Amino acid sequence: MADDEFSKELDVGVRVVHLACSLCQRLQEWLLSDAGDHVRAKDDDSPVTVADFSVQAIVSWVLSESFGSENVSIVAEEDAKILSEADSSFLLNAVVDTVNECLTKAARFGLKCPNKALDSSQVIEAISRCNSTGGPTGKYWVLDPVDGTLGFVRGNQYAVALALIEDGEVVIGVLGCPNYPIKKDLLNHHHLSSHTSQNISTSWEKGCILYAQSGSGKAWMQPAVSGDEGIDLMTSATLVRVSDIEDPSLATVCEPVERANTSHSFTEGVAQSVGLSKQPLRVYSMVKYAAIARGDAEVYMKFARTGYKEKIWDHAAGVLIVQEAGGVVTDAGGRPLDFSRGIYLEGLDRDIKFLLVKGGYVTAVANRYHNQVLPPDARLIQEIALRNATRMQ
Repeated sequence: MADDEFSKELDVGVRVVHLACSLCQRLQEWLLSDAGDHVRAKDDDSPVTVADFSVQAIVSWVLSESFGSENVSIVAEEDAKILSEADSSFLLNAVVDTVNECLTKAARFGLKCPNKALDSSQVIEAISRCNSTGGPTGKYWVLDPVDGTLGFVRGNQYAVALALIEDGEVVIGVLGCPNYPIKKDLLNHHHLSSHTSQNISTSWEKGCILYAQSGSGKAWMQPAVSGDEGIDLMTSATLVRVSDIEDPSLATVCEPVERANTSHSFTEGVAQSVGLSKQPLRVYSMVKYAAIARGDAEVYMKFARTGYKEKIWDHAAGVLIVQEAGGVVTDAGGRPLDFSRGIYLEGLDRDIKFLLVKGGYVTAVANRYHNQVLPPDARLIQEIALRNATRMQ
């Protein structure tokens, strides 16, 4: 692990993401057999589960115990108000039970356990404590407890993402991918987004945890552990690097599975314009960043629809890991992503016909592809945007 001012933060961050991933692996199998009242819809109709709330509570509690609650500020996705609603008692009870069961195993991951079980008010308090709005100054954590909840409830890919930001710059990134195979030869780009929980558990072996620290020039991967076998952060990690493929015709593009906030046809048009002809790797969540950092794919393009605003918790951890693994992450104008302006990546929401020229898409690529995916002639990009604009309305 790192030997500097953020060494403890990185150590605790990696350990708590391991703990969270072990919880999610168990919960996913359980939810697929009987979701019942354990999945709810948020105000934007996106799903939220026992896992989302439980992971947020656990990470919040562990960070507060490790560094002191007065020293911990967290930006996170979930709002505890759903758990306080009259018809959510069953969900709240399930979250409380899940949190307490998980925290009894914290010591196996080298983390502190509570002296006694947390009650419902303490769990809600831990979730609600994640109320920071970020900004350009100070130090705060950024958490997406279950990124890709739709993939999670479908028995598919999802991620636990934790980052630390100081004065608007991401300094630590930890990305847990409980269903992403450790071995690259287990990947099948055709079927990565269609595995069920049964063949995930039998053929994909363990998931993985990726992490990096700003300025280190290194990104690391560990196999996800259940806690039963213990965790050794020093000996179990291996370095990961972005792909060394130089021929665009051999490169693989990552893109989201769902069409709700992106356009596959738009991505296809841009990919074809720069010679990227292979079938895309469509996968839920920030697992796409893991694929780029490990060299399993070469390009990640996301074209946001008009009005959609990217949140920092959907990118912070993955961006840093890709960068330290040797990749480049920018908006369409070639600018680094700005995590200093609150919970949104401001400046990425633009009129559709200028989507690629003035912002509105995120691409994570190896250095060698960056100029090809973002060619100097902006007119080419603009023509593609105009050609596909009507499909994205």
